Formats: sequence, C-alpha cells, structure tokens
Amino acid sequence: MIDIQPFRIDVDSGVLDDLRQRLERTRLADDPPGAEWEYGTNGAYLGELVEYWRTTFDWRAQEERLNAVPQFVAQVDGARIHFAHQRGAGPEPFPIMLTHGWPTGYPEMTKLIPLLADPAAHGGDKADAFDVIVPSFPGFHFSGPQPERGWGYYRTGMALHRLLTEGLGYTRFGLHGTGAGLYPNGWMTYEHPESVAGFHTHNPTLFPTPSFEPPNEPMTDEERDFFERSRTWGAEEIAYAELHRTKPQSIGHALMDSPAGLASWLVEKHRTWSDCGGDVERRYTKDELLTGFSMYWVTGTIASSMRAYYERVKADPPMTPGRRFDGVPSGICVHRDMAGFPSGKAPRHLVERIHDVGHWVDLPSGGHFASWEEPELVAASIRDFFRPLRH
Repeated sequence: MIDIQPFRIDVDSGVLDDLRQRLERTRLADDPPGAEWEYGTNGAYLGELVEYWRTTFDWRAQEERLNAVPQFVAQVDGARIHFAHQRGAGPEPFPIMLTHGWPTGYPEMTKLIPLLADPAAHGGDKADAFDVIVPSFPGFHFSGPQPERGWGYYRTGMALHRLLTEGLGYTRFGLHGTGAGLYPNGWMTYEHPESVAGFHTHNPTLFPTPSFEPPNEPMTDEERDFFERSRTWGAEEIAYAELHRTKPQSIGHALMDSPAGLASWLVEKHRTWSDCGGDVERRYTKDELLTGFSMYWVTGTIASSMRAYYERVKADPPMTPGRRFDGVPSGICVHRDMAGFPSGKAPRHLVERIHDVGHWVDLPSGGHFASWEEPELVAASIRDFFRPLRH
C-alpha cells in the first residue's frame, strides 16, 4: 500500500527571512583580471544574481506558479517522493513519467507538462494527450533529504516503478529522462520491460556507460572524433562529478551554509551545458534560475542531491557491458552538437548497441537541458515517438 497525499508548496517565512539575511552578508572572491568564466563562475555575474535574489526575486510568486500544477507526496520504500501529476486533456491520455537531472531537478521538466498534457491547447492533436508525472528524486527538492544511505539510482528507479504501478495504477507507461534521470529510467526499463512502452531521451550515451567504451575493432573517423571529444570534455569538465562521487559532503556543507556559494556551484553548469553561447540568460531568466536554486535552499537538499553520485557508485548494481533494452523501443532527440556537452552527441550506430532505436531526431538547437531550453521541440519528439506505442 502506497500512501499518496496532496501537497502544496508553502515555505515558512522564517526560512525566507534567513535566506535574505545571508544574501546581505555575501562575500565573493576576487576575479582574476579579464577572466570572465575561464576559472569558473564569473564574480560580476554572480554578484548581480545574488543582488537580484536578495532584492527582487519573488519566491511567493513562484510558489503560486508551481502550485498551479497538482502536486503530491508519497511514501515509497521508506522514502518521501514529491511529484506533479497532471491529467491529460484528451480522449485516452497515455501516462508518461519525466525524470530530471542534476543540478536542474524538478524545474527542468515543468515546461513540458502543459505541452504534453494538453497538446490541443498548444497547436497539437488532443489524441496525443498524456497523463504527466514529474517526480523529484529522493534527496532532491521537496522530496526532502535522502532518508538513509544506499539510495542510488537503482533503488530510486524501483521506487518510481512502484509509485506508477501500485500507487497510481498504471500498468504501462512511457519514460522520458535526461542526465541523471536516465539512470532510474534505465533500471526501470531493464527490470520491468513489461511496464515500459518506450524510453525517450536526448542524452542516450549516459546510460548504461560501459556500453559506450571505445570499440575493440579499428574505429571509424566518426567514432574516433566522438571518443576524443568525450575524453577532452571529461578532462576539462568532470571534476564536479568526481567530487560528488567521492567526497560530496566536503562541498555539501559549504553549499548548505551559503546561498551565494550554492548559486555559484549551480549557475556555472546551467551556462556551460546549455546552448546559450556563453550568455546563460539567453536560455533562463533570473527568476527561472533562482526558483531552482531556492528549492534546494529552502528544502536543505543540495548535499543529498550530490550524494546521489556517490550512491550510484557504491550502491547500484554493476552494469553489464553490452546489455540491451530488449523489447523496449527508444526514441532519441539529440541536442545540438556543442562544446558544453559534446559527449552527448554519439554516432547513431553506437547508440544502437544498446537501444532499439525506433525514432531519431537531431535537434537544431538546445543543449544538455533541452527539455527546459527547447520544450516545444522535445514535446514534439515525444508525441511522435509514442504515437504508435500507446496501444
């Protein structure tokens, strides 16, 4: 029996007052002359963002916006799971779960909700309507901190499967996920293929990682270019993940204590991994950025969100190289090839090692967070992919 209760976001005023006071006492590091973003988060932009957070950002308005979508909390396997559940406006809505990555969390998928739940209101066909479920993983945002050790992505995937089947009564559903969201979705697809009608993503190379090691046979120029770009990107960009998977508490304590530090750690990834040409506000308004940052702050979950990397290594079962998603078709809409996350753009034949690719779209724009950056394009891909899989 899974207990599901309605939920409404309503942060205590004292928490918001404390946040404002901490922002008033912000002390930033000096930037090297002319450094811009080469050394990491640019201090001038961070100062501007912090000042906006302190003086202009309206959390209560964001609460009202978020609460416009029906929200719930469930207790599953000892963990609290917060989720949105928007019923579809169509003759036979098909259920789909949208799973987020890090650091975006729940907000990453919110723009897709109306496009999928009510396509007719957005220029689509009402026959393509979905019942949309968007969870926050245990340890993220309003799901609260991880309840105990061992909550890796495998355990999260099994809990989400129980939420969908036992809690919400869906026997068959679709999955869309990005970044870290691929791991729970992937484990659900492996362990419960009878439930998963289709697996959709724009980051197909992230799960399962052993299947994307360089092939033994002589590589083509295309393969060599992909693995070289991935290696170079990893050497320059993967330090954050190495810290998360080995010593997450060391940085976690600092980010729990300083909202400016939290913003610095998060905004750089939004800028680097998005198709924004170096200007993060080409893709996200300050209000959008700070809503996600505030959700970590008011729930005290930034440290536990990072521990998911540690638990994936320590608690998840080992992945079998070459294991395929047998019997479950995959829909791929790949983000634009870009410097910020080039390893996400793999040659199709490498993806087909593990995915039964039934749909492939190369997006003309959008980065690692394409579901947030280009929701209309991603929603169209999701509708097209699942249209023949609904029955």
